[in-house]
Amino acid sequence: MAISLKTRFAGLELSNPVIISSSGLTNSAEKNRKLCEAGAGAIVLKSLFEEQILMEVDAMQDSVYYPEGTDYLRESLKHHKLGEYLQLIADSKEVCDVPIIASINCYSANEWAHFAAEIEKAGADAIEVNILALQSDVNYQYGEFEQRHIDILRNVKAHTSLPVIMKLGMKLTNPVALIAQLYANGAAAVVLFNRMYQPDIDVEKMEHKSGKVFSSPEELSRALRWVGIASSQVDKIDYAVSGGVHQPEDVVKAILSGAAAVEVCSSIYMNTNRYIDEYLRFTSAWMGRKGFEKVSQFKGLLRVKDVKGVNTFERTQFLKYFNEYKNED
Repeated sequence: MAISLKTRFAGLELSNPVIISSSGLTNSAEKNRKLCEAGAGAIVLKSLFEEQILMEVDAMQDSVYYPEGTDYLRESLKHHKLGEYLQLIADSKEVCDVPIIASINCYSANEWAHFAAEIEKAGADAIEVNILALQSDVNYQYGEFEQRHIDILRNVKAHTSLPVIMKLGMKLTNPVALIAQLYANGAAAVVLFNRMYQPDIDVEKMEHKSGKVFSSPEELSRALRWVGIASSQVDKIDYAVSGGVHQPEDVVKAILSGAAAVEVCSSIYMNTNRYIDEYLRFTSAWMGRKGFEKVSQFKGLLRVKDVKGVNTFERTQFLKYFNEYKNED
């Protein structure tokens, strides 16, 4: 039996479902070449951060006394950063034979949408848009954050014909409703979920510090739940699972829930590029044991079929879990 790990994600043909997510792992063409050689199905380049560029401009404004000087500085720095990013795309495409996905981390609807056209010209195969922000304004109007996703998507789509992938944060009241709107406005795929910065506190120094940098295996269940629910109701858009994909079997779990691919980062940092092959070998061996020749044959087999009863199911399982759990003390 000939087993194929090929999958389609965001209109792209991937040799396998393992995508390297945006991070320091993907910030140079040489690193991307090695990831490609190790077996990655696609690579998401390290994000271009809107906030980073604007903060650098703000930091230099003190030395500029005229508004015209500030405007010139802003445009000059922006073009420099964008130029570096376009070069990363071009250089990565030259040494990689897998899809190269550009990544924009933004929070405003207009600032960077025009850059999508330049990304396309540089040779990227798709664009992943990452809108990472906490909604903490006391005057926040319900739905504003979700609408920002739609507005940014529309603006990006207006400037490029590339597939646009929306990477969503986990702090959404109803991801399914937002995904439906994103699909209606042209999104090719969604990634569930982005991982936010994890804060912690040093009680001796009485100051803030960074919490866990890497994801943990426990985070996988959140994405499995929502991909399983969303892919049942909005089934014309592609899904990828991100966060907590640590064990080789997690790739199979993600696909069974309805995903076409996974995005991995922490596991590669902790286990090196060689771990990509562990994902691929397990998935291929599992498919052989179960009699599957193609990924499409088991994709979504365990998605949520009774969407209307999902809340009852979740509550029932919650009660069952804690009724069966015994504290031996």
